[in-house]
Amino acid sequence: MSSERYLLIIYLVLINVMSLFMFAIDKLKAKKRKWRISEFALLVSAGLGGALGAFISMKLFRHKTKHPKFRVLVPLFLVLWIALCVWLIVFVKI
Repeated sequence: MSSERYLLIIYLVLINVMSLFMFAIDKLKAKKRKWRISEFALLVSAGLGGALGAFISMKLFRHKTKHPKFRVLVPLFLVLWIALCVWLIVFVKI
């Protein structure tokens, strides 16, 4: 396996764990009516590769599931990242 593939895997694992924790922390803060993580930051974390972690958090914690932009963008980001990874592995051969 190439070093580029290892770097991609490490990056995706880290960004997804970070995204999952961001959504979880935001949910806890919402329950306690405390300072929240901005919706922009949550969506950016999903868009930068953390869409799987965001999606799992949305389902696991039932957080942001009623917001149309999250219901549309998070799965869209997930599909785009899967497509990008498949393209990198199959066609670019990383």
